[in-house]
Amino acid sequence: MVSEHVESLQPITWQEPRDSYDVVIIGGGGHGLATAYYLATRHGITNVAVLEADYIASGNTGRNTTIIRANYAVPEAIRFYDHSMKLYQGLAAETGAQLFYRPKGHVWLAHSEMGMRTEHGRCLMNQAMGVRTEMLTPAEVRELIPQIDLTGGGRYPVFGASHHVEAATARHDRVAWAYASGATGRGVHVLQHRPVIGLLRDGDRVVGVETAQGPIHAGIVLSAVGGWVSQVAAMAGVRLPIRTHPLHAFVTNDFDQGLDKIVASTELACYVSQTERGQMLIGAEFDSQPSFSRLSSFDALRSYSYKITMLLPFLRSMRILRSWAGLCDISADWSPIMGDTGVDGFLITTGWGTWGFKAIPAGGEALAERIATGRTPDLIAPFGLDRFRRDHVLADQASAGTR
Repeated sequence: MVSEHVESLQPITWQEPRDSYDVVIIGGGGHGLATAYYLATRHGITNVAVLEADYIASGNTGRNTTIIRANYAVPEAIRFYDHSMKLYQGLAAETGAQLFYRPKGHVWLAHSEMGMRTEHGRCLMNQAMGVRTEMLTPAEVRELIPQIDLTGGGRYPVFGASHHVEAATARHDRVAWAYASGATGRGVHVLQHRPVIGLLRDGDRVVGVETAQGPIHAGIVLSAVGGWVSQVAAMAGVRLPIRTHPLHAFVTNDFDQGLDKIVASTELACYVSQTERGQMLIGAEFDSQPSFSRLSSFDALRSYSYKITMLLPFLRSMRILRSWAGLCDISADWSPIMGDTGVDGFLITTGWGTWGFKAIPAGGEALAERIATGRTPDLIAPFGLDRFRRDHVLADQASAGTR
């Protein structure tokens, strides 16, 4: 018997590479594939290659915890992620792919008066921007999450929470596959196992990439790399305000469906949601030490298992089935970096930290518009690399959810 997971897969068309393209995108994760898809569907630009060093979505796109939300704390981010969430809501209908999109709501717990003030400020900012977020009392938290221990094991009492009503989850692999299928079906080339080892230059302009299999020329090169972005940017002589850290997560064995909300705590730096299979998907803060390691550790598992079970005691009976770590590119102001780099022909999308999955549709759509028109869309203009030079940073650390 074939499951709906297999039956609803859309085909990907694989092609032999050309020597040159109008656009070359480095990185076959969600952001790279989405940019290629929107170049094809919104602008009719199909002479595009997406180069992936491994297989598509093998990096951070395949290692995230699938949360989609827009409850940020600064107007520019709220506007951007709200647009991305709206694109997600229509993505299955647009692509014809089953993404297992599940509206759930995101409950952000507060364990102190300071935490409550932070959540109240976030709530008011969200409401001012038209995003549905509301404050909850402890009793209302229990009504939405019957399994919760409001005393926090006697150590982390729940003072209340903010509730982002429209937050959701979707299957990360299905999102990447849908974009790859939609792009290749329109003529885009997705080239797997094609690592980029250098950039081709004509004077000060980037005119292509050097791969392990030979050079590929391009009118525009976009870096959509996760993890090794600093090294790729350095090939163009660009220094980024980025540090890369591992971010841990794990899933448990199956459990009766019943945790309907995404439950998170910024003060404890942990969160949990339940997958469509019944597994509990649990994540935590990224390592304080920069690293490119994608291995989890006993210390990390012990730390966030302890914290999350203080809030949801039933998790103590669960078994950890699988753990992993992704790579978080954290910018100096905790906001993404999109668009021009100051080097002609070389664009970038990076700094996605712990919030890259939820940004895939809006980021891809906006970068495709920048490439196609030569103009930076208003939606992403505040997130340009030059904001650091202009001292117009977008500090939004509390919205990371795990810091």
